Order: sequence, then C-alpha cells, then structure tokens
Amino acid sequence: MFRLPELRAFCASFASVYRSASIHTRLAHLSTASGSTIGDLTSRPANLSENSTDHVAILGGGNLGIALARGWVRAGRFSPSRVAVTRRKPARLAALEAEGFVTGLTSAKASAQAHIIVLAVQPQQLPALLKDIAPAIDPSRHRVISVVSGASIADIRGVLGQQVDVVRAMPNTAVVIGESMTCLCGDDGVALDEAQALFDLVGRTLVISEDMIGAATALCACGIAFFLRTVRAAMQGGIEIGFHPEDAALLAAQTAKGAASLTLQAGAHPEREIDRVTTPRGCTIAGLNEMEHQGLSSAMIKGIVVSANAAAGLYKTD
Repeated sequence: MFRLPELRAFCASFASVYRSASIHTRLAHLSTASGSTIGDLTSRPANLSENSTDHVAILGGGNLGIALARGWVRAGRFSPSRVAVTRRKPARLAALEAEGFVTGLTSAKASAQAHIIVLAVQPQQLPALLKDIAPAIDPSRHRVISVVSGASIADIRGVLGQQVDVVRAMPNTAVVIGESMTCLCGDDGVALDEAQALFDLVGRTLVISEDMIGAATALCACGIAFFLRTVRAAMQGGIEIGFHPEDAALLAAQTAKGAASLTLQAGAHPEREIDRVTTPRGCTIAGLNEMEHQGLSSAMIKGIVVSANAAAGLYKTD
C-alpha cells in the first residue's frame, strides 16, 4: 500500500528530471528508509584535510555533479567532508554545504587538495577550467575523470599534461539512486580500474573505446530523458482511460521497471518478451501496431541518432 505523500513525491519527480531539488528530495527519502544520516549531516569548513588521499573534487556543481556527490556518499565510498564541489556561484551549493560537503573552494584549490578530480562542467566552460587548474595538477598523484560531453582525452591532456591519467565517463543522473548506466574509456591501468570501481557503486558500467563515447552520451545520458518521456506518455494514457494521476504514475513507472528488469535480470531479448504477451487478435498487438503506425520505434531511433550527432559537436576550443 502506498501512502499519499509518497505517491505525490513520486509523481513530482517526473515533472523535471534535472531539477536538483527533486534529486535532493529523493535522496532524503532513500536516506530515511535506509537509516542513513545523510539528511542530518552538519556543515564542514571549506577545506579538505591535509591528506589528499581518498578525496574527490567535483568541478561543476550542476545536476550531474551534485548527483555524483550524493551518489558516492550514499554508496558509502566517501564521507561528505571528503567531497569538494565547486561552482561559479557557490551560493547555489548551500544545500550541499548543509549536508556536510565541502563548498566555497576555488576549482584550483579543490583540485590541489584532492586525489580524484571529476570534470563536470558544461563543454563550453571546460577550456577555461582546464587552464585554471593546470598549475595544481600533479601527474604522480592526480586521477582525472571527465564527464564532459565531446571533450577527448587528448583535448584534456593537451592542457593538463601528457602524463596525467585521464578517464572519460558518461553516466546519467540515476547515479543519485545507484541505478546509472555508465560507459568509460581510457588507457588500461590503475586509473581506469579506479574510475570503474567508483561508478560500479552507483550503477552498472561498461568499458568502451573512446570513439563510442558520443554514442553512449545519446543512449545512456540523454536516454534518461527519453525513457522518462515514454513513462510520462504512458501516464498520460493511463489518465485518459480513467486512472487518477497518482495511480497512473505508479502503474506506468513500475511496469517500465518490470519490463527493463526482464532484460537486465533474466537476460531476455525485448522482442521475445513482447511475444509472450501478444496473442492473436488480442489487445496488446492492437495497441503495439497502432504505436508503430504512429512512429514509436522510428521516433526513438531518430532521436538517439540526432543526439549522438549533437554530442559529437558540443566541445569547441575556439
């Protein structure tokens, strides 16, 4: 049985996938359910400890950067006092500061005090950020992970130095609940292993070649929005056929979760599972055929291809 406040919170999460407030609310709910004290953490000074081992600096406190910070803390990998998050307007990180994360540092200072540096700014902001932190980078101890779309490992090393360990990662905002799909690429070695271990804590990972990262951006990172849009469409259909919005939200989302689990856990091909629920002259095949006549599969495929092409051109150094 679902209580009304839980159902309302569930529906509100679909209103804006990328609102940090929604992410924070979800995390607080999960923390309460698990007995975690994440929601009750107190503020820390804007400094990491003298020992930079096992500290992370997330440069870019947008939706993804915040989701990573909270996701790793929720997974138990870091305590908030070992996670620095920077942003051009630090006042917007007040919620993180209240949870005990380190805020208020410059990107250069946060990088100097950390072992792992996560680049999480917008592509157009990356060139200036790299120039800013370059003097603080020590190739002998720093690991750099970039979640910036379009910026290659060569682009980053061209500013930070050729000896710096750089790994590219493409997660999605589901890191905050430990359900991300993250693709990674980089030179084989400790840095790539460390990065994969980090992202394994907040979902599933796949190591791919760098030339496939743009495609991963479209299917995994943008894909969160694509699949949520299909859930929203199912919700709207449910409302039209008579369900209250809260009930339609629950039915659509849980059904989508079950469908995905059949593939992930049972290893079943989607079409095989579709065949199990389509019978001759049945209501399922009637609905599927109408959706295909309206372009369901074609629209999804075209959207993914367009997003992949767009991701390839996001980073410009000029």
